[in-house]
Amino acid sequence: MSVTQLSHFYQVIKEDNRISPTHISVYMALFERWNANNFTGPVCFRRTELMESAKINGIATYHKCIKDLADFGYIRYVPSFNPAVANLAYLLE
Repeated sequence: MSVTQLSHFYQVIKEDNRISPTHISVYMALFERWNANNFTGPVCFRRTELMESAKINGIATYHKCIKDLADFGYIRYVPSFNPAVANLAYLLE
């Protein structure tokens, strides 16, 4: 499932002009966390950790990319709005 999921993502984004390298970086940071969790369940993460993994410095850039990925149907994003509780993301096929 994991390699198929990643291959599918790259196939689809070839035709999606809305996706930038920054979107890909955020998706790959989420994918890496999903991989670390043996491709099960949602991806649990803190914004700062995901920004670091994706090499993003701006909070506005992070919010735009994560929102876009959700709006474009690549992930389902469940923000916690609480710094003590991790955010969740589901990588969609």
